[in-house]
Amino acid sequence: MPDSYDHPGFLVADVARLMRRAFQARLDGAALTYAQARALVWLAREEGLRQVDLAEQLEIQPISLARLVDQLADAGLVERRADPEDRRAYRLYLTPAAAPRLAEIRSIADAGRTEALAGLGAREAAATLDGLLRIRAA
Repeated sequence: MPDSYDHPGFLVADVARLMRRAFQARLDGAALTYAQARALVWLAREEGLRQVDLAEQLEIQPISLARLVDQLADAGLVERRADPEDRRAYRLYLTPAAAPRLAEIRSIADAGRTEALAGLGAREAAATLDGLLRIRAA
């Protein structure tokens, strides 16, 4: 029986923390860090983001993102392009070299999802994912 502290926000945060740890453990030995993987996934969702907007989405400081993007650019995974509407800003784009890394991230994420949902039946798992997608979209 849930206690009074099992508020959905706390539960989602706890599950996210556990899944993040598992994802990081699976990344061990891969060519990417967790932070780099998150940045690549966001760019795959919305290519052409300004650096400041990506920093906001990742909830990190713009200076921290600049270092992260430097690493990804040095690895040939991301390129900066001048923003045609703001000469002080850059927009970020994936390079073709990012595709294998994104496939690796997807494989790791799929394994984590399978493990996380292992205790649920097929209907429960589908309903859980559907519910989370709707919550995120709201």
